[in-house]
Amino acid sequence: MAANKVLKAQAREGVGKGAARELRRQGRVPAVIYGDKKPPVTVSVEYKDALKFIYAGGFKSHTLDLDVDGTIHQVIPRDYQLDVVMDQPVHIDFLRVSGNAKLNVEVHVNFINEEKSPGLKRGGTLNIVRHTVEVSVPANAIPEEITVDLSGYEIGDSIHISAVTLPKGVTATITDRDFTIATLVAPSALKSAGEDAEDAEGEASAE
Repeated sequence: MAANKVLKAQAREGVGKGAARELRRQGRVPAVIYGDKKPPVTVSVEYKDALKFIYAGGFKSHTLDLDVDGTIHQVIPRDYQLDVVMDQPVHIDFLRVSGNAKLNVEVHVNFINEEKSPGLKRGGTLNIVRHTVEVSVPANAIPEEITVDLSGYEIGDSIHISAVTLPKGVTATITDRDFTIATLVAPSALKSAGEDAEDAEGEASAE
């Protein structure tokens, strides 16, 4: 497993809107660390660092080491707020995690072996229902992605979560149904041809 990325932070004493505005004027983003049955810690991170981490992708599905003035906190970003006008980060919530903690996270779905799908070879289209799947997973073993193998799938097939091999220790949080991740649908040309044939049959029957 790859080592956690490190995000530098500084402890802050001031709280409230006035203190937060002053931090933002200084090019920093207010943040808080909470959870793991410990008191919350108010911190701030460099605006440019926060922006880089948020827009790198997967910000809320990866643990990281938050270096607060030399003290490392293993955390996972749980929420962040963006300025509605400037689309810039204005606050971040970090959840403390321990190695044996279980987390619910959204993990990206990656589809492979498109060339081995008879349906796609015939011109079918992959209709992705879920680009991410929420899973329950140990904090120290969050997968980078969930892999869906398209080998053998035909037009009209649906791919359900039960057909996907999840990494060890990973379970879907939705347990009351076998939900759909993607379907293979017919191309428009085939649909039109089928509809025309049905119309012709209907006319013939009427005659």
